[in-house]
Amino acid sequence: MKTRLTFPCFLSVVAMAQSPGTFTPTAGNLITGRYYHTATLLPNGKVLIAGGVHAGVNLAVAPFSGMLVSAELYDPSTGSFTQTGSMIVHRAGHIATLLPNGKVLIVGGAYSNTAELYDPATETFSRTGDMITQRTYGHVATLLNDGRVLIAGGSVGPLLAFHADYRLSKAELYDPSTGTFAATGDLPSPLARAVGILLPSGKVFVDGSPLDGSLGGAAALYDPAAGSFVATGARLGSVCYPAIGRLLPNGKIFELANDVYVDLNQYGCFYENVAEPAQLYDPATGAFALTGQLPAAYPTCKAGPDVSLPDGTVLISGGDEVEIYDPLSGAFTCSGPLQTPNRDHTSATLLADGRVLLAGGQDYSGNPIAGISAEIYSPSTLIPAPVLVSLAGGVQAAILHASTEKLVSSDSPAAAGEILEIYLTGLLDGSVIPPQVAVGGLSAEVLFFGKAPGFADLNQINIRVPDGVSPGPSVSVRLTYLGRPSNEVTIGVQ
Repeated sequence: MKTRLTFPCFLSVVAMAQSPGTFTPTAGNLITGRYYHTATLLPNGKVLIAGGVHAGVNLAVAPFSGMLVSAELYDPSTGSFTQTGSMIVHRAGHIATLLPNGKVLIVGGAYSNTAELYDPATETFSRTGDMITQRTYGHVATLLNDGRVLIAGGSVGPLLAFHADYRLSKAELYDPSTGTFAATGDLPSPLARAVGILLPSGKVFVDGSPLDGSLGGAAALYDPAAGSFVATGARLGSVCYPAIGRLLPNGKIFELANDVYVDLNQYGCFYENVAEPAQLYDPATGAFALTGQLPAAYPTCKAGPDVSLPDGTVLISGGDEVEIYDPLSGAFTCSGPLQTPNRDHTSATLLADGRVLLAGGQDYSGNPIAGISAEIYSPSTLIPAPVLVSLAGGVQAAILHASTEKLVSSDSPAAAGEILEIYLTGLLDGSVIPPQVAVGGLSAEVLFFGKAPGFADLNQINIRVPDGVSPGPSVSVRLTYLGRPSNEVTIGVQ
């Protein structure tokens, strides 16, 4: 490549004097105290926080009360929260999925089968097609490589009511191009409180609490090509269900228990606060193996939320502190502590600059925490989101026709089905976790990713231009990696 390239800083961040491995409060508070909400990093770098239960409501006392319709945005450049459009339906325990077109799909968490979309451009929610099955809590929503979303399992009962009869085996697919849901194959057994993880193969690993609360759970693999699930290995020991599931750079899945099995009745699993070893699922063998164990004092029964950090480790927040799991050593190390001892943040959000946002929550008795809590965790090493390389002075992408090695531009546009070479920075060396690339808002097939041959400081991704992209001289290209969208660049498409 002979063209001069530039590496844009596409998001500004607020300057903060924060020591590595510590938490600091955000500059502003949440507008509404909440838990069982969602937090989604948007392409513009802001975080959409939507729904949940009002922090003044104890679900054990009033399980149908306090579900929120409001949403707000966290801006890392100012450290503050601002109101955004409200959801159409009150929701808590729902799932939010960032789609290739930049919108956010919201499913479940309501006593109906409705779904909706958030558009960052207009800051509004709108209805999309209805789900086939109502899912109140504990389901999964996993973005597939073709841009559809797999929704599986969950509970149809009231929030936090885990009667075995409520658990679901039904699965369905959401298609953003039509805004509709279609049935797909059922899970081998009903699962709630589940995790769903896209594997490098394109299959989806789903694991959760089975109908009968039996030890080891009921993990399954979903094959999008076949539209069906097959059972896979069972978890080891007394784990009733996984609270955390993350794909590691080596291709294995890290799972950590939330509850430990003690007894079983019509409600499924009882639990006790016992430290349980973490486990690794190997897709190559379909088997689980034990790995490191949390400290005995760690509140395992409320472990979470978690997030994959860009150095390959996993952050787990719960109680008073944060633990970091290192897949190279198989060990946990303590970091933190949190400014406000907390639980049920719902999710940890990896920001574009490498810091982590945790917002909202409740105390161990299910009561609202003091104040309206939001804090920022700064890892020992800040690794920013991947950056797509552009030509100097603009957003024209440094993307080449693979067949000619010539620049893709408005004068030399790409065509549907053609293979392109994308140049960027920010992929984790040696990782098998694939990036997901969108061209014109549609998912592109990733054929190769890794180090760019001949360029020590660059990464390369080879993609196939998807069918159906609207032609034009400035078609958007963006990728998502470890949950973080890159900057947007443009190419010509004919």
